[in-house]
Amino acid sequence: MPGYEPFLLCDFHVHTRWSDGRLSLREVIDLYGKTRRFDVIAITDHILMERDLLARAGRLVTLGRRQFSVTEDRFHAYLEEIAAEARRARRLYDLLVIPGAEITQNHIRSKKNSHIVALNITEYVSADQPAEDILRAIRRQGALSVACHPHHRTTRRFEIGTCYLWDHRKQLVDLVDVWEAANRDDLFSVTSLKHYPYVANSDFHKPKHLYSWKTLLRCEKNWDAIARTLRSNVDVALTLYRNGSWAA
Repeated sequence: MPGYEPFLLCDFHVHTRWSDGRLSLREVIDLYGKTRRFDVIAITDHILMERDLLARAGRLVTLGRRQFSVTEDRFHAYLEEIAAEARRARRLYDLLVIPGAEITQNHIRSKKNSHIVALNITEYVSADQPAEDILRAIRRQGALSVACHPHHRTTRRFEIGTCYLWDHRKQLVDLVDVWEAANRDDLFSVTSLKHYPYVANSDFHKPKHLYSWKTLLRCEKNWDAIARTLRSNVDVALTLYRNGSWAA
């Protein structure tokens, strides 16, 4: 239609072997890039609390070979690898790769849990502080925050609850930039019913997660335009990417 420019196909929640993903960063880039359909992805590996019990168990099982977290001492190397792979992705696939992290709080009491993606992050943000302070730290560095899977899931699989941000939305609404309305195969319609800015992501950990909810944006393919579009939530659509094709 005249004046109806193409949308960008985006995934803003992707994990690699820097945390608990199955694939290396390069393998993830090639998986998305070789589809020749994706325009934008964000690498958002976990930054965990120091006493995360699930990560401790994972390190024991892997005999310390996996850390499952981007620690402060590894953060600079993490951003450097993303930057190098981003240059390669743009050259080979015209794929824009955004640096990010999922600041992850897993407590014994699930009502205290929050998972917050920071997009275009440049400085380390500790998970060992209140969620409110995490959101303020993200905003101070000019990054964009996404409340991950903020409501109860509908699919039947083992997942810990991550409802702290939603349960405290009245106090936090001015600090959260965007809420996930869709994550992998789950829909959280409560976010759209509240008219909050929303996004759809895969929460990618392994290849089959490529086929999941994604976001369509009508804007230029650069971070400033993407951030403005996400915050304003104008020209944003949700889509299911299935078997190599997508449809709004």
